[in-house]
Amino acid sequence: MAALPEVRETEWKTVPLARRTRRRMVGAIAAVAVILLALVGVLAEGAKNALEYYVTVQQALAQRRTLGSQTFRMEGIVVPGTIRETPEGVDFAMRYNDAVARVVEVGNPPELFQPSIPVVVQGHFDGSVFVSDLIMVKHTSSYVAAHPERIADAGGSYRP
Repeated sequence: MAALPEVRETEWKTVPLARRTRRRMVGAIAAVAVILLALVGVLAEGAKNALEYYVTVQQALAQRRTLGSQTFRMEGIVVPGTIRETPEGVDFAMRYNDAVARVVEVGNPPELFQPSIPVVVQGHFDGSVFVSDLIMVKHTSSYVAAHPERIADAGGSYRP
């Protein structure tokens, strides 16, 4: 039987493998942390957008530079005498308190769209004009009182 070579006590206690494992673990933890931070950022931005459902005409005009050309929703009342049909849709003015914005709607406005009603438009500023691709008519309790035959219950179910 051949004699085994003599091994010093410190030779068998090598640590490079443990160091590599530790580096991999630290790298994996760092990667997971970066992914979690990105996910939290995306969720926070989504929550912020969800909380800011719409701004008033007054707020939008005050924040026009900050808003830039990003898409958002704006609330106001359709100014009587300003509605003009165009080949692309409709051109009108909206107001909130004393602030007035010109809106150019690209597409067909809803059937209930008319002067002096509250609406929410979705779009962006293009210079001093708000370009919209969606008009949503806001139904108030006064609408229900004026048109009870169109509403089945207080929840707003439509009755043909």
